[in-house]
Order: sequence, then C-alpha cells, then structure tokens
Amino acid sequence: MPRYVDPEERVRDIATASLQALSEGGLSELTLRKIAQRMGGSITLITHYFPNREALLEAVLEYVLADTDAFLEELEQISDPRERLRIALRWFLPDTEDALRMERARVALLTHQGAEPVIGRHLQRMEPAMRAVLVRAIEELVPADELDGTVDMVRVWVSGIALSVVEHPEIWTHERQLAALERFLKLLSFAELPAG
Repeated sequence: MPRYVDPEERVRDIATASLQALSEGGLSELTLRKIAQRMGGSITLITHYFPNREALLEAVLEYVLADTDAFLEELEQISDPRERLRIALRWFLPDTEDALRMERARVALLTHQGAEPVIGRHLQRMEPAMRAVLVRAIEELVPADELDGTVDMVRVWVSGIALSVVEHPEIWTHERQLAALERFLKLLSFAELPAG
C-alpha cells in the first residue's frame, strides 16, 4: 500500500526546496527537474502539484506572502508598541540560515522581475505586505502625519541591512545584526518615549 503524503506538506516541501535552489543558483536552478532531483524523486513528484515552472514559481511566491501574513497576525497579539517594533524589525533580519536563504532567493528574484511576469506581479504585492508589517509596528509610536515617512525610513534600513547580509554574511553575523538593530532602535527617538 502506498504511503499517504499530505498534499499541503508536500507543497511546503517543494516550496522550501525551490527557495533553496533560488538562494543557491538563482532562477536557472528553478526547473521542475532540478527541484525533483533536490528532493530525491522523479519529475512527476513536482508535476503532480505544478504543471510548469510558472505554477511552481507562483506557489513559492504565495508561500512567502503567506509567511508575511502569518507574521502580521502575530504582531497583532503584541500589546506593547515598542516591543512590537523590536520584534518586527528582528523579523526582517536574515540572521538565521533559513532567513538568509529566503533573502538570497528574494534578491535572485529581483534580478529577473522583467523577464518573468509572475515575479513582477509578486513583487507588486510583496512591497505593500512588507510595508503593512512596518505600519503595524510603528503606527502607535508616531503621529499619523509622520507615519508614511517613518515607514519609508525604516523600510530602507531593513532593506539595507538585509542586502548587506546577503553580500557579506561573514561580516554580518547574528550578533552584529542584533547589535545594529539595537543601535537603530536607539536612533529612533520615538522608540524610547514612554507610552502615552
């Protein structure tokens, strides 16, 4: 009797293998055959769930967006606005192997957004999702008329540190990223104000 495989779990496994492939070799590594090889199976392992590369890529991108949505829900449970901000900024740091892999995959996708329409569509949805996390993290700490500009500034910081880590992971250790986060929080005067 064949072993039952949970379809949602299999799709997650395929998405994870796909992100690993993107992280290591860019879009050229994202083929149905190469992903199947990574997972130790035949191409039908992938085509059973995804008929072509575009469908696979779409699923990978949806997986990333779902992770962002889940994190936004977690943020809603944090009542202290300064702690919410710290946790949100910490989430953006690629300070684990999985987070660095995700960031490398994102950078790989950015370089191909003009060549693959599905990537461009995803990136148009991803930026508002990232900003929504930052809005939720900051909105109780600044006046409403300063929110957009503050989100812009913080978004640039998180993007900058993420790219720096991708470029030089040997320099940007976990500890160094956390230290940079704490310094950045000190620069944000509103993060130090008493709750009001």
